[in-house]
Amino acid sequence: MLAPLQIAVAQPPCVTGALVANAEAHALTVLAARARLVVFPELSLTGYDLEAPTVALDDPALAPLVEACSTVNTVALVGAPTRADPTTAGSGPDRSIAVVLVDAGGARVVYRKQHLGVQEAKHFAPGPRPVVLDLDGWRVGLGICRDTGVGDHVSELAGTGIDLYVAGLVDSPEDLDIQRERAATIATTCGAYVGFASFAGPTSGGYGATAGRSAIFGRSGSVLTETSALPGGIARARLV
Repeated sequence: MLAPLQIAVAQPPCVTGALVANAEAHALTVLAARARLVVFPELSLTGYDLEAPTVALDDPALAPLVEACSTVNTVALVGAPTRADPTTAGSGPDRSIAVVLVDAGGARVVYRKQHLGVQEAKHFAPGPRPVVLDLDGWRVGLGICRDTGVGDHVSELAGTGIDLYVAGLVDSPEDLDIQRERAATIATTCGAYVGFASFAGPTSGGYGATAGRSAIFGRSGSVLTETSALPGGIARARLV
């Protein structure tokens, strides 16, 4: 039997290119969420800027976030541009859109986006494989935005027997229904809970507005809890 897992999906305010301020906002969010796992949107540390500098995992700007995770025993999954996987690096871009895990021990890349958009592919290399984390016995499948709508990605993770699927997103407000449809498909295909952290507020890349409404979904695909469309929201659930 799995012990209950307290999870939060969050959409902190983000200023494009302001790593220090964004990391501090993430730290405050972690402290406010008081959850074992807190999931943040795609490229949450930099904003959706396809030309943003890569974030070094030992950057002092991340120290407040590491400290916050240590204080409340949280694992944070944040979005950032990082170096590409060295095992798959080729002649193309040497950067990836990544999920960075931050906890009391520091920061490390745990997943790189596999399925890139057309513009993203000009700046980033795809990740090599799906990833499943073990968190307190919970098998947590990871995705980033476009991954959530790719059948092969979902079915491969379903075959691993995940208990929870989480992803950071950047979408337009008119794409909210697509988010909900994808979450329901993932939940029913995998028999798993789903947590979507969806960017809120304006950002780069042509997003004058974003969808927000980060949400946690039950195994049937129904919404358990969600935020508003405004920056700063946190949705929490106790998964059993």
